[in-house]
Amino acid sequence: MIAHAGRQRIPLRRSDTADFVGLVRRLDLVLLLAAAALVGYGLWAVAGVTRFDVQGDPDYYVVRQAIAAGLGAVGLVVAIAIPTGVYCRYWRVIYGGTIALMVVVYVFAEAIRGSKRWLEIGPIQFQPSEFGKALFVLAIAGFLVERGRGVARLHTVLAALGLAIVPVLLVFVQPDLGTALVYAAALSAVLFVAGVRWLHLVVLAVLGGVMLASVLWFLPAAGVEVLKPYQSARLTSFANPDADPAGETYNVLQSITAVGAGGLEGRGVSEASQTRFDYLPEHATDFVFASFAEQRGFFGAAILLLLYLLVVWRGLRVVTVAGDLYGAMVAAGIVFAFLFQVFVNVGMTMGIAPVTGIPLPFVTVGGSSMVANLVAVGLLQAIHLRGSSGAPVR
Repeated sequence: MIAHAGRQRIPLRRSDTADFVGLVRRLDLVLLLAAAALVGYGLWAVAGVTRFDVQGDPDYYVVRQAIAAGLGAVGLVVAIAIPTGVYCRYWRVIYGGTIALMVVVYVFAEAIRGSKRWLEIGPIQFQPSEFGKALFVLAIAGFLVERGRGVARLHTVLAALGLAIVPVLLVFVQPDLGTALVYAAALSAVLFVAGVRWLHLVVLAVLGGVMLASVLWFLPAAGVEVLKPYQSARLTSFANPDADPAGETYNVLQSITAVGAGGLEGRGVSEASQTRFDYLPEHATDFVFASFAEQRGFFGAAILLLLYLLVVWRGLRVVTVAGDLYGAMVAAGIVFAFLFQVFVNVGMTMGIAPVTGIPLPFVTVGGSSMVANLVAVGLLQAIHLRGSSGAPVR
């Protein structure tokens, strides 16, 4: 009888199937399909952009990018499965873990091209600051929700700002100015949705402008250099790209040339000389949009931008259907950080934004960015799922 029982199959109940189907229906399928399309489109872009980068192995980068996409898909499913209320309750743990991880990077990471951004665990190399974008939003939103109606008070805003400054500075000193700016953009969205007074937001914006001016001009004039020389040059030279065509503005000029050379339909992979012959440096990372535009032209680039627009639209919809304030704040921070990255990366390839090293989501070669972005989509789906079901967040 024991043997017979061991051979028995546990029947799948109809309620289990109905629960699964109901869960899938409550997901934002448009957002999910848009993210999947971006992953596929990005892999196609990477395959063309990096075709000639590794002699004898044209698929070197695209294979690794595809592996990262697979890991990101697992992270997306896990993010959907975890109730968003868990993050809200344990925001202190998330915040402390984020800070600890960034300190570990600063202390133990090996400097690569003057930057300490990557940790190595055996054969795996990852960039904690990429994952910190979502963790930062989860923690700050949890702090603000805990303050309840006191969020409108100035001391609460200043406390949130104090919490935010620590990870921003830790990323800034890596040095990684671009990611630090993404954190700041996410913070502004979280504060806005939290209901911070307009006066406080204006004051913070003015203070931010004063700090930026001080870092770029006032402090250097007084003999205090805050930024690395190349960072300062990047931020100031974009206003005059012809000032040093063989030096600081070389990358930007080559990028603009690549975008223009693509025309309407693109030059194709083999004929895209700016990319193939490496006239455009960092064509698979910082300037991947310029390389893609050269190869696929206006139409190819337009499709990519439309996919980004679709993700942003659905992300903003998640903000409106979120079941609670915490979910709305987290969704707003994720969506605005995503939009900020796209705008700055695309803008810098065309010379209308400074070069800051911000990756282009789902396209820039880099496993950490791919996984982190897919996890962020999973968080948006988790918020949508619980908001659309009308169930309380636990």
